[in-house]
Amino acid sequence: MPALYAGFGCRRGCSLDHLDTLLRQSLAAHGQALGTLRGIATISLKADEPGLEQLALRLGLPLVVFTASQLQAFEPLLTHRSASAYAHSGCWGVAESAALALASREHGSARLRIMRQSSGAATVALACGG
Repeated sequence: MPALYAGFGCRRGCSLDHLDTLLRQSLAAHGQALGTLRGIATISLKADEPGLEQLALRLGLPLVVFTASQLQAFEPLLTHRSASAYAHSGCWGVAESAALALASREHGSARLRIMRQSSGAATVALACGG
């Protein structure tokens, strides 16, 4: 199985358990193993989000943050574009863009493996080198 990189978007104060459940359910629904996960990424606006920091710590993975302009470069690859996300963050889709940015940083190119999954308070997407 290829290495996977998770990108997260979330509302302020989203809990560790909510993020962890969303990640595990998304992986399981697509037949992917948690052990293939190599990193977690988000937008710099969420760099201090406790739930994301705690999730990275729980999983023993780095939490990597990207600026909106770094994420914007991946806009052509997104499966979903949110006007409200853009108005709030300057990025059309945080979860997919962050996953693609981290996979691309590690492998030189990237593709979505699991498109944006939403739980209301959070979104996750997973990318691999590609």
